[in-house]
Amino acid sequence: MNESAYFEWLYSRVASRSNPNPQRTFWILLEEFHKKRFSWFVPNDDNRVEDGLELRYEFMNGPAESDGFCTFLEMLIALSRRVAFESMDDDPVEWFWHLVDNLGLRELNDEALTDQELTSHIRNTLDIVVERRYNKDGHGGLFPLDQPDKDQRKVELWYQMSSYLLEGKGP
Repeated sequence: MNESAYFEWLYSRVASRSNPNPQRTFWILLEEFHKKRFSWFVPNDDNRVEDGLELRYEFMNGPAESDGFCTFLEMLIALSRRVAFESMDDDPVEWFWHLVDNLGLRELNDEALTDQELTSHIRNTLDIVVERRYNKDGHGGLFPLDQPDKDQRKVELWYQMSSYLLEGKGP
């Protein structure tokens, strides 16, 4: 599989490369997302890995090479599709950027990312999410809740998403 072509295809699922304005492109941010491996620690989050790996199958129009590892970008695109479906009325691209906003990274367009410290900030944020080091209420993660009934660091992403939707949150 041509990794460069695959990344461009992933990028096109959530952003437009044709816009020459660096205030409206997110190539650097999404490259960092694609460099980060998504690891799961909570039972059933392996389903999010499988969803992400399905994107490779979609890209190749059939069986695709897989090392069994999913990138954060793949997981987030696939999760955005699931959230959009479960919410029954929203666009997966809107959900993708809403989740990026929940991470506090939405403003990091290509123009803003000329500073190496910001790239480091992205990596640290992704580490916090993947390693489940965010707050018990989900703040710092993908699905911050106002009234969680459990420690969100120990809840699979599917149920975090469900609770988030039940609280009426979204784009």
